[in-house]
Amino acid sequence: MYRIAKFEKVSFEQFEKDWLKNFPQTEDVRAVYDSIKLPKRATTGSAGYDFYAPANVCFEKGKSTLVPTGIRSKIDEGWVLSIYPRSGLGFKHRCQLDNTVGIIDSDYYNSSNEGHIMIKISCDAHDDGHKAEVLAGDGFAQGIFTQFGITVDDDTNGVRDGGFGSTTESK
Repeated sequence: MYRIAKFEKVSFEQFEKDWLKNFPQTEDVRAVYDSIKLPKRATTGSAGYDFYAPANVCFEKGKSTLVPTGIRSKIDEGWVLSIYPRSGLGFKHRCQLDNTVGIIDSDYYNSSNEGHIMIKISCDAHDDGHKAEVLAGDGFAQGIFTQFGITVDDDTNGVRDGGFGSTTESK
């Protein structure tokens, strides 16, 4: 196995800004931040690192919820972190990432938002009133590190500064 990455918490200031944008009713953001757990593998055979909910989160049928994880990842060049919902959320509740698979590139770490990994999930259950409740500290997504290659004639020299869709924005 290759040791190619390290998880860290983003600063409290970055987390507070992103958290309150999505959960403005939160009274004690510091307590939420202090309870953030770094992603871990459940077993030695697990490929995925579990991402844990920083607070109680409810994924309601037909709605999208953006969860700021409070986590960033320093990743060696040539590797990517792919984010997926935990299989139980998908199988039992039809929860899925809004962008299908989250791609965290190695250069995202130095973005202006500190490389804050945010996970947007929708519940596509078929029964009315369905919701999937995830308690603070429970796993709700998983990340898998994958090595990738580039073409022999690749001459890319762009620099990232942002998250979702930032590499396609015109500069």
